[in-house]
Amino acid sequence: MTRVEDWLLTDTERGNPFSGLPAWTSGNLVEPLVHGATYFDRLVTAVEGLRAGDHLFFTDWRGDPDELLRPDGPTVGRLFADAARRGVCVRGLVWRSHWDGLSFSMEENAALDAEIEEGGGVIVLDQRVRRLGSHHQKFVVLRHVGRPDADLAFAGGIDLGHSRRDNAEHRGDPQPQSMSSAYGPRPPWHDVQAQLRGPAVGVLDTVFRQRWEDPHGPDTDHPLAWLHDRFSRSRMNADPLPEQPPAPGPCGPHLVQPLRTYPAIRPPYGFAPQGERSVARGYSKAIRRARRLIYLEDQYLWSREVAGLFASALRENPDLHLVIVLPRFPDQEGAVSEQSQYVGRHQALEACRRAAPDRVHVFDPENHEGTPVYVHAKVCVVDDVWASIGSDNFNRRSWTHDSELSNAVLDTTLDPREPRDPGGLGDGARTFARDLRLMLAREHLDRADDGAEDDDLVDPERFVAAVERSAADLQAWYDGGRVGPRPPGRLRPHRTEELSWVTRLWAVPLYRLVDDPDGRPLRLRLAHGF
Repeated sequence: MTRVEDWLLTDTERGNPFSGLPAWTSGNLVEPLVHGATYFDRLVTAVEGLRAGDHLFFTDWRGDPDELLRPDGPTVGRLFADAARRGVCVRGLVWRSHWDGLSFSMEENAALDAEIEEGGGVIVLDQRVRRLGSHHQKFVVLRHVGRPDADLAFAGGIDLGHSRRDNAEHRGDPQPQSMSSAYGPRPPWHDVQAQLRGPAVGVLDTVFRQRWEDPHGPDTDHPLAWLHDRFSRSRMNADPLPEQPPAPGPCGPHLVQPLRTYPAIRPPYGFAPQGERSVARGYSKAIRRARRLIYLEDQYLWSREVAGLFASALRENPDLHLVIVLPRFPDQEGAVSEQSQYVGRHQALEACRRAAPDRVHVFDPENHEGTPVYVHAKVCVVDDVWASIGSDNFNRRSWTHDSELSNAVLDTTLDPREPRDPGGLGDGARTFARDLRLMLAREHLDRADDGAEDDDLVDPERFVAAVERSAADLQAWYDGGRVGPRPPGRLRPHRTEELSWVTRLWAVPLYRLVDDPDGRPLRLRLAHGF
């Protein structure tokens, strides 16, 4: 067995001595919940089981109070408001957001605030971010006072909003949000959340409390937002929280490390005076240890700094393959929205391809009707050992500028399937990481859910060959005029967008300043470190 420190950050390596969090916790049980419909169904059951005096704490980037969590309800607003009416302590931190006319969600988040507060909950619209930044954490913590064995949390990439309630068929949420017409009237949506039990739940409780108890108000550094909220009678201060219960006891084989991003702002966060970039540091440590396979699903793979990390790993390890699943098109139409995203994606992918032209494999998914599926998942698996599920994307914004939360998982259970040690470093493949990769691969390749068709997916090289073959067959079917039955599989080779030098002239600075800004202190920017 490898040392835990070979994969997970130590306290010192986190780079934030004020974090207030343990380096990691052991004895957890983590379950990946693929698709919003799966997560929402699980969330309804969990919240409906809360009693008077229990705690429901949540953070969100976007929340729509009328979003149906099951086909027949309840809605997000009703579920949480009803819990508050039963005597549950419901507290929420929701990003205040920018104007809806810029494709953001200020009105929706304010409506969620109003509906839950009408039921007796307390919601704070939080704007303690850098200019053009956001609070992007998406997690829910459920504490059962006196019943710690029932405590659980959900954390990952899924917001409590429109478009998220999709399933494996990817026909889209009946309540869609406005997106590029390329995704149709009901955009198919691919996403992942994690359910956690064990001591890690207490850690996420602490993460929430740190932001809630920040002595600086939610609009301290945004005077115009403060005036707007003051006159619209929005909540300006957070009420005290009830005493924090003891962390739940061990219940599983998983080590969980919380990874966060907080920017360096003024006045500073007390729990991160210089910001925190453990997301960047945690991924960097794991990727540098990769030898055979990095599997990545991501919404925005943009940054040259992040791509440089992959490129270095590919150059230094001749047997390493990088498999990436990302959206075919940006989420919004228009020259400004599209071209700046294309610039960032092109720079990142080309940096990786220059390092290893034959070992970088990029795909985008579609449903069986041929409609592109929007990839919103943020998942990474390294050598079937280390895995993460979070809110952060692989770009400079998520690694330095916005608030983010990811959970890295290191299973203590060795996987008996060959190859038992794909990286060749003595780490041994781990059941959680391998099962997560295979679960996602089965959907993308139209394989049996029970694993009966996994024979060519376990070994990294055979996995890469299987994905490449499936995507090539589907693309050939399209190129041949779609004659005959559609081949199995949902992935097609991703084609990088080429932009003219005239477009790059304005799109590159826009991308660097707006799409992918830098939240690091100046000394780290100059040192090109995190």
